[in-house]
Order: sequence, then structure tokens, then C-alpha cells
Amino acid sequence: MNKRKELGLTQRQVAEAVGVTVQTVSNWETGLYNPKLTLEQVDKLCQVLQSDIKEVKEMFVS
Repeated sequence: MNKRKELGLTQRQVAEAVGVTVQTVSNWETGLYNPKLTLEQVDKLCQVLQSDIKEVKEMFVS
């Protein structure tokens, strides 16, 4: 997640904001898993990454 790094956020900060584990964020970033989030978690991910839902979706589409 380059956006996370651009914002100077740690994986822990993203994980805590969204309500997942640090390992889950790591798995997203390595492409091991795509996020499976509730709408509330998607909203929180958008907020923490200062991105809209379209931008967040594009982060995970290969």
C-alpha cells in the first residue's frame, strides 16, 4: 500500500483504524489476500488512507 507509506502510516496504525491485525494489513500489501471488510471497515480504510472508495479499490486490483 504505497498510499500508507506516502502518508507516513505504519501497518499497525492502519490495522488499528480498520479493526484488523497487523498481519492482515501485511497480507494485503504482499498480495497474499485481498481485503474482506465490512462497509464500516471500508469507510475507516478510506478515511485513514485519505482516499475515496475507487482509489482504495484500485490499490487491490491486480
